[in-house]
Amino acid sequence: MKFIKLLLVLFVIQTQAQQGGMWIPSLLKGMNETEMKNLGMKVSAEEIYSVNHSSMKDAVPQFDGGCTAEMISDKGLLLTNHHCGFDAIQNHSTVEHDYLRDGFWAYKMEDELTNPNMVVMFVVRIEDVTTKVLEGVATLTSEADKQKKIQENSTSLSNSLPKESWQENKIRTFYDGNQYLLFVTETFKDIRFVGAPPSSIGKFGSDTDNWVWPRHTGDFSLFRIYADKNNRPAAYSAENVPYKPKHFFPISIAGLKENDFTMVLGYPGRTTEYLPSVAVDQIVSTLNPAKIEVRDAALKVQDRFMRKDQAIKIQYASKYASVANYWKKWMGETKGLKKANAVAAKQKFEKDFQEKVVKAGKQAEYGNLLSDFEKNYTAIKDYALARDYFTEVALRNTEILSVGYKLYQLEQILNTKGEQSFTDRKNTLSKGIDDFYKDYNVDVDRNVFEQLINLYATKSPKQFLPETLNNIDASKLTSDIFSNSKLTSLENFRSLLEGDSKAVIEKLNADKGYQLIKSMADAYAKNVTPKYDELNLKNIALQRTYMKAILELSPKSARIFPDANSTLRVTYGKIKGYKPNDAVYYEPFTTLDGVMEKYVPGDYEFDVPKKLIDLYNTKDYGKYGVNGKMPVCFIATNHTTGGNSGSPALDAKGNLIGLNFDRVWEGTMSDVYYSPDICRNIMVDARYVLFIIDKFAGAQNIINELKIIQPANKK
Repeated sequence: MKFIKLLLVLFVIQTQAQQGGMWIPSLLKGMNETEMKNLGMKVSAEEIYSVNHSSMKDAVPQFDGGCTAEMISDKGLLLTNHHCGFDAIQNHSTVEHDYLRDGFWAYKMEDELTNPNMVVMFVVRIEDVTTKVLEGVATLTSEADKQKKIQENSTSLSNSLPKESWQENKIRTFYDGNQYLLFVTETFKDIRFVGAPPSSIGKFGSDTDNWVWPRHTGDFSLFRIYADKNNRPAAYSAENVPYKPKHFFPISIAGLKENDFTMVLGYPGRTTEYLPSVAVDQIVSTLNPAKIEVRDAALKVQDRFMRKDQAIKIQYASKYASVANYWKKWMGETKGLKKANAVAAKQKFEKDFQEKVVKAGKQAEYGNLLSDFEKNYTAIKDYALARDYFTEVALRNTEILSVGYKLYQLEQILNTKGEQSFTDRKNTLSKGIDDFYKDYNVDVDRNVFEQLINLYATKSPKQFLPETLNNIDASKLTSDIFSNSKLTSLENFRSLLEGDSKAVIEKLNADKGYQLIKSMADAYAKNVTPKYDELNLKNIALQRTYMKAILELSPKSARIFPDANSTLRVTYGKIKGYKPNDAVYYEPFTTLDGVMEKYVPGDYEFDVPKKLIDLYNTKDYGKYGVNGKMPVCFIATNHTTGGNSGSPALDAKGNLIGLNFDRVWEGTMSDVYYSPDICRNIMVDARYVLFIIDKFAGAQNIINELKIIQPANKK
């Protein structure tokens, strides 16, 4: 009898201690808090999110619009990923002072480097405004009219709801338009670069190791927030002082073990967990393969040039990393979705959903949803494929086309908004284009162009292509464009913008490079955009109704979390290894031993600094090592995605134990379908971060700012 009772207790705890999901921090009380406690959490939901008291959310800002960071001192010091600070590190680098290669450390505050246009945003409070946003929407029949009304209501509320003068109101949609939340935020604009290890540590493994486990990357960088004398956001000024945060994280070096509780806070970018099976199948079979092929071709060209020329390597380091990131992610996502049989799992869910619809007598309201999805996704397939090809080739990976598209937009502004708007945009474009050409190499772009324009002409749906790309000779077209276009240099680009609107437009339309991108953009705007937008709008409406039905027909105990949308979220799980393939098991921890095992002298991905080798050989790990080993990275079941880069990994007591920077390759499918069996987030161990700052860099000034939690047996 006792044995049966024990089994029941274990079963209840197991079912209540579930993992996965990206939860809104202001709504954790109840089911989420219970799950977190059952997983081992020792703090309360109130300590994670509070309006009236300092809480963990006050230590987790969004970093520069696309990453996350965490406050680690009472002097405005923040920690984020090396790859999140990469643009800043690159911008401060020259061939003579290459901070990408050598690292950078400010040993006193006066040495910290300014970063124009970098921002850090904190969430002050979160409020539900669903009723107000949806006011007057239900009576409208057109989906376009509904979206317009929602936007009008949101804008009006953002302007009228109470906030301090230095704060902003931002309204975001959740559950595919079934809920709307207000985020009151504060954005700081004086952010200074404090430190980063050399790329041989911060980017160790580079693109080969990206999205995979085991990982050995010290992916971190340090910045400091400055504020005015009232501790409020202010533009850069020598009079500004280090920001004093409401909360900062103590850093624990007390040690980690498998099955320890972990929690990650951050700003995950975008997930689509509730897509129907037909949409997931389209991603796996059609869209991902096309995008992967385009980026693969571009990356091979860039890599060849970067390996031969250090100046080109500096120019293209950030661009290459950005392109490679999602190229590899899409490959892993496809592999994971297939391995997890995600399409079949979705189909099973849909079968159960349909049964619930019938049981609830909701056939009239929800009975045709799945068949409508099938019809719409079939209809949109070629348009979606053409859209991805245009985006990947013309806008993202071929630089002469992407810069030409800016001029195409300029001509459209003249046609739609008139002379003054044209002049304003022209002047802004002329002044702001320097950064583009600073990191532009015509030989690299010429070779990328030849590869990608051939893919575009042969692989994008032919019915949507402009006549200029029918039966082309890619080599001949490349030679013609790059020999004659003025888009290949800063001086010639600026010359195209000299004169009045008539003169500018005449020069643009006489340029070979501009002629090509204009023909591509015109064909895309005419043949693809209208129909794609029409079908996509139908899918948006269907998805909103589908989400409403899921929420309505599911039991209260169902774990239905909103998709990521770059707002502050909490995810929780456990440190745990995993089994990616038959007869393969991955342990959840890596050490410096693995760095040395991968070490390839002189290799741009796997070289190791001499000082790190010396520290390894002498086992000079200080208080950060464990039994003669130096911890480097670990994995857990936290549900993360892009935007969680730099997120704090916290222990059961809310201490910082690591820094999120990646996911395992097979687990990147978690954007579409999360499975605790194979989805793992990758974190650099806080002990490795401190070891590099302390023993490698000798930056005692930084160490002295921190609150470090020692192991129980150490002082």
